[in-house]
Order: sequence, then structure tokens, then C-alpha cells
Amino acid sequence: MVKRLTGIPKNDGFRMPGEFEPHEGCWMIWPERTDNWRLGGKPAQKAFSEVANTLVEYEKVTMCVSPNQFKNAREMLKDQVRVVEMSVDDSWIRDSGPTFVKNNAGEVRGVDWRFNAWGGLADGLYFPWDKDDQVARKVSEIENFDYYSLEDFILEGGSIHTDGEGTVIVTEECLLHESRNPKLDKEEIEAQLKAYLGVEKVLWIPEGIYLDETNGHVDNIMHYCAPRVIVLAWTDDENDPQYPRSKKAYEYLLNETDAKGRKLVIHKLHIPNEVLITKEESESVDKIDGTLPRQEGDRQAASYANFYIANGAIILPLFNDEKYDQNAKDVLNEVFPDREIRGVYAREILLGGGNIHCITQQQPSEK
Repeated sequence: MVKRLTGIPKNDGFRMPGEFEPHEGCWMIWPERTDNWRLGGKPAQKAFSEVANTLVEYEKVTMCVSPNQFKNAREMLKDQVRVVEMSVDDSWIRDSGPTFVKNNAGEVRGVDWRFNAWGGLADGLYFPWDKDDQVARKVSEIENFDYYSLEDFILEGGSIHTDGEGTVIVTEECLLHESRNPKLDKEEIEAQLKAYLGVEKVLWIPEGIYLDETNGHVDNIMHYCAPRVIVLAWTDDENDPQYPRSKKAYEYLLNETDAKGRKLVIHKLHIPNEVLITKEESESVDKIDGTLPRQEGDRQAASYANFYIANGAIILPLFNDEKYDQNAKDVLNEVFPDREIRGVYAREILLGGGNIHCITQQQPSEK
């Protein structure tokens, strides 16, 4: 029987592994919300399918799907992709799903943070979000994992990146935002991260990607690739609003050390040229009160750092950018010489407010 645990992961000998460590598999959620995904979600479903069908070549993939979309998803996905029915509000399992922790014996448990759609009633992106807040528990129960559940600490999986060796990187812009845990100060938030992720040190980047509607999630501006090694979203254009953000992050990380006292190795990953919502894209999304509108001309928070590290591969978002798509592949080939770089055209995912890392959640190996 699956148990909701009352202890603390760190005290119990559990830690969050790095994403680059071996996986048992990956979880995703099927997109269909018509006030976020254009044309009834059909273009997004094609993109999600391509991510899942590429990913399943390297590790197990489970796609959570509503009853109405089960047959459609089953038809679009490879037979190797496991499809399970689950009621959800939207498809960002990185943020709504469990954070998995593991001990030295290989036992895996879930962490069920509270989820409030990136801001709750203050500036959340949709309402209600109660089904998404249940996803972490549902996944844990499907996998027969005991899980820790926090009563009132709000956190999204996209707002943390760990090296699996005692260090987690976050952004002040997100974790200190008034719509997350306003009753807690920085030290109290840090204490929760240390306790539930099993880490010793928290590094605080000031800001994330410009106009990121998640209040600057760290997974859109940087990615831990190995202990000590990170890639950082960058631009050489000093007139781009992203430039001061990336510069502050670079200078901060350059002068910091990780939990083991090591200097970080930073690889710059240039962002693509501006991605703007077209008139057609804006008009093909349902307009609903309480949901963030998609307006023509809005700049999207496009970043190559929002990739997924799979067993043996990198699933990389591409934007049909002749210059910077190739640059991203070149940088990641250097950083990951033992993994294949598999690009997926990800504009339709980006139009929904995130990217490949945001729609995936790794489940660590039990070995």
C-alpha cells in the first residue's frame, strides 16, 4: 500500500538525483486545453507526440490522457508509449507532477509540492488548478511509490535544477515572488529546499528569461548537464532585454561554488531570434476569463536551455532559426559527447507557455 509519509527526505537519506543520472522513464501529459493550445490543441498534440515518440527510443514514456482523448493519443503515439487515463487541468507535468527523490539503496519516493498554476489568484495562468495539484499523488500511486506531501509549500519542478550532489539552482524572481510562498523569507524557503531535495547549498540566480510567464523558471535560463557543468541561455545583443538578465546570472554563477566547493563550468547557449505570436496563432486560441490571453505580437520566452536529458539523448527544442538552431546543436554536442542530440520543432509547445523540459518529468532508475 502506498503511504503518505510524514518525515523529511533529507533526514530519511533521500536526495533528488541530477537529470543526467539514469532514468527508469519519463512522464508527460497530453495537451487539449483550448484556451491555451490553439486549434483545439491539434498542433500541440502533434508536437507532444513527436517528443514522446522520439523519447521512447531511449527510455520508457508514460503519457497521461483524459478519457476523451485516449483513442486519439493512442493512435498518434508509438505502441511503446504507455498511455494512462488521468484527469488534469493542463499538460505541464514538470510543474504539477512529483519531484522524485532516491536513497543509496535505489529506493525512489515522490515529493508532492503544492501547485497553484504559477501564481494562484494573484497572477495564476488559469483557474481552477485543483486537478493539476493532484497529479503528483496520482503518479506516485500508479508507480507504487510512497510520497512526501507538503501542506502549504508551493513549488514547481521547473523552478529547480540540481546536480544530485548537494547543490540546487533557483531564481529569486520565481521563488521569492509574492504569489508563491509570501509568508516565508528567503532563508525559510532555502530550508525547505534543503530538507525536501536533500541538498546542502542553494544558488540564487537573480532572474530568468525575459517575459517568462512562470515568473522566471530556472529551467528556461540554465540546465545542469553534469556535476559542475551547466549551460546558460545567452545573447550577444546588448540591446536585447534578455542581455542584462543573462549577464547577471553569468557573473553570479562564475563567482560561486557548488556544495562541494567546486567552481562551475559555464557554456553559453545563445537564445533564438525573437519568436512572436502571429495574428493567426492568437485568434485560434479560445478566449476565456481567468486564463492568460495569447496576444498577437507577444514575445515568447524562447530558449534552447529548455531541453530534456534522456538516457543516451538530448531532446532539444528547435525554432527553425537558421543560425541559432545549429549553434545550440553544436554547443550541446560538445557538452554531451556521449548522447545523441535529437531536435524537435517546438514552436507549438512554446506558444502554450513553455517547452520540452516543461512537458517532461524524469523518473529515476531504482538501481
